[in-house]
Amino acid sequence: MEERELRALIEEVRAGALSRRRFVQTMVGLGLTAPLAGQIWRQPAWPTPRASPRTRRPKRGGGGPLKVLWWQSPTLLNPHFATGTKDQDGSRIFYEPLAAFDPDGNLVPILAAEIPSIQNGAVAKDGKSITWKLKKNVVWHDGKPFTADDIVFNWEYAADPATAATTSAPTGHRAHRQARQPHRSS
Repeated sequence: MEERELRALIEEVRAGALSRRRFVQTMVGLGLTAPLAGQIWRQPAWPTPRASPRTRRPKRGGGGPLKVLWWQSPTLLNPHFATGTKDQDGSRIFYEPLAAFDPDGNLVPILAAEIPSIQNGAVAKDGKSITWKLKKNVVWHDGKPFTADDIVFNWEYAADPATAATTSAPTGHRAHRQARQPHRSS
């Protein structure tokens, strides 16, 4: 439903042309909860924003900030138990990955110094091993350095069947990991 259609329905309720019950039923049909739908028509009329003559209407995909409002808040902050995007996004406040995808679908390093590839020697030519190089001078909230031991711990935690993590590898997959020299804060 477009905003102008919603505004028209609210005006119909205020004018008595549409019953409050029918308005709430319509909003519930669109996925709102009944209490929220009831609050919408009770709010004072809001002003319609007017574009100034100098304001250009942005093109779709034209950049700028994107504010997202989730209909449901995260229920937990451990991404290994996440059952949806809301939980994964909520955990990103403090739980960063080695790499993530940018808006164009490219892998970008977050805690990694670079994305492993065959070209940089971090992916073996046979594709059976990967070496992640960590960013230097990354510290935890308490000032302790972030090291390869932290990555090994996290991998073992998620891979342990007793954890029952949603992020664990399929049965039969194994990984050999070896923590090399930890970075020291200088």
